[in-house]
Amino acid sequence: MKKIFILFVALFFYSLSTWAQIEKPVTWEFTAKKISDKKYEIHAIATIQNKWHVYAQEAGDGPVSTSFVFSKNPLVKLEGKVTEQGKAKFAYDKNFDSKLKFYENKVDFVQKLTLKTKANTIIKGTVNFMVCNDQKCLPPTDVSFSVKLEDK
Repeated sequence: MKKIFILFVALFFYSLSTWAQIEKPVTWEFTAKKISDKKYEIHAIATIQNKWHVYAQEAGDGPVSTSFVFSKNPLVKLEGKVTEQGKAKFAYDKNFDSKLKFYENKVDFVQKLTLKTKANTIIKGTVNFMVCNDQKCLPPTDVSFSVKLEDK
């Protein structure tokens, strides 16, 4: 009888854990690429699961557009705005009653910057994004990042 009770409890908790799994259809990778003396690119690469999409920085009316906030660092000067590298799609979305710009599969957001000195440092920040599929949208999510800038 004791074995049956333990088996029942184990199955109950297993079913709860599978039922309560949080959907995470986007994974992020953050890297730094040195492009010349004191000049770098920060790459924020979003890998998006099949049938999901992430909105562009200027997505259109309705969804939360992807945005970046970089923490202040006196050793770093940001150059321009974050650019998007990927195959952008434009489509009318009846849920938002708007034509929207988004990315499927993968998108690379790139921020160029210059180091003011040769000292190594870290650039930190947060990306805020919203992900949807044909049936639903997940709430906007913040992902913090920290990338080393080293004079190699």
